[in-house]
Amino acid sequence: MTFSQSKKQQELEERRQELRKEIQQINELLFANKTKQKSQTSLIEDLNYKVNVRKNLIKVTNQQANLLTREINTNQNKITELRDELKTLKDNYAKMILTSYKSKSEQSRIMFLLSSTNFKQAYKRIQYINQYANYQKEQGEMIKTKTAELQATNQALLKQKEDKQKLIEENRVAQRQLESELKQHESLMASIKKNLSNYTAQIREKQQEADRIDREIEKIIRDAIAASNKKAGKASTSSSNFALTPEDKVLASNFVASKGKLPWPVEKGIVTVRYGKQPSPIVPTVMIQSSGVRIATEKNAKARAVFKGKVMRVQAIRHGNLTVMIQHGNYITSYTNLSKVYVKTGDNITTKQDIGEIFTNPADGKTVLRFSVFKETKTKNPADWVYKM
Repeated sequence: MTFSQSKKQQELEERRQELRKEIQQINELLFANKTKQKSQTSLIEDLNYKVNVRKNLIKVTNQQANLLTREINTNQNKITELRDELKTLKDNYAKMILTSYKSKSEQSRIMFLLSSTNFKQAYKRIQYINQYANYQKEQGEMIKTKTAELQATNQALLKQKEDKQKLIEENRVAQRQLESELKQHESLMASIKKNLSNYTAQIREKQQEADRIDREIEKIIRDAIAASNKKAGKASTSSSNFALTPEDKVLASNFVASKGKLPWPVEKGIVTVRYGKQPSPIVPTVMIQSSGVRIATEKNAKARAVFKGKVMRVQAIRHGNLTVMIQHGNYITSYTNLSKVYVKTGDNITTKQDIGEIFTNPADGKTVLRFSVFKETKTKNPADWVYKM
């Protein structure tokens, strides 16, 4: 479906298509494998995410339909105005043609000129005759233009009404799907509330495990900073900043220049957990802290570097599988939960180079990459760096 009425309509359509694609990916990546029996926590997380995306889709589609309604009203008013203008133009043109017909004989024109009292008056009358003829021609062209404009507006109006009807139908389908998902969500939440303390303990345990992995990665970065300062011959190795070579500074500058334009660390994926502090989808009263993002992807999917750099460390992290950390000057990107690694410490890496295969959990069939961005030891929001994350 295409809309050509306004920039705002185009922006809404682009957003709607993005949300439709996201729901399709959610179904493919999180709900396609029906042979795997998910835990209630896993299912509620996935369902909660899907419900939120579905709500956003309905909201955007409603905005489009409302905007189309306003544009339809504008075009209907424009059609009324054009019809009135066209009627006035045609009436005036008919009167002009009739007047012209009554005095169109060559003799009457000659007599009009010969009756001039002097040459100057005769010259002005010639100018008047030519101007009147040109005016007639202009009025005729204006009628053609207004007629074409009226026809085009009528066509646009018909297309807008058709587009609006399609949006209404799509929203009805989306609303029915949302109602079904909300019922399932409500049923799961009722079950979880019966064992709330148990689920709360599980969430906190997972958060502690994530914090432990974060501390391990942070230590690796601090050690790398100390090593860079020692190599540079600096007296103190307790600095919190990398000692950068001129080449490292250029690399870091290029990395910063690519902010918001970096490729995704997977070819196909959706962000299931975003960066920062947020309520747990299972027990909303419990807050969780994410130092990066978690991206659900396909089974056997490859993790790929988002920018050129050097492998700072390949690390086996307890309960986190393998992690690859790539240095880009004083910036680091971290790729955690890999089952296989194709690179080693010290390797030079190019943008989009495959660095490993992402682990697939045999229990629920989910393949999730944990991706983080650091400046020195400080985490950054990956959504600010990766294109349309």
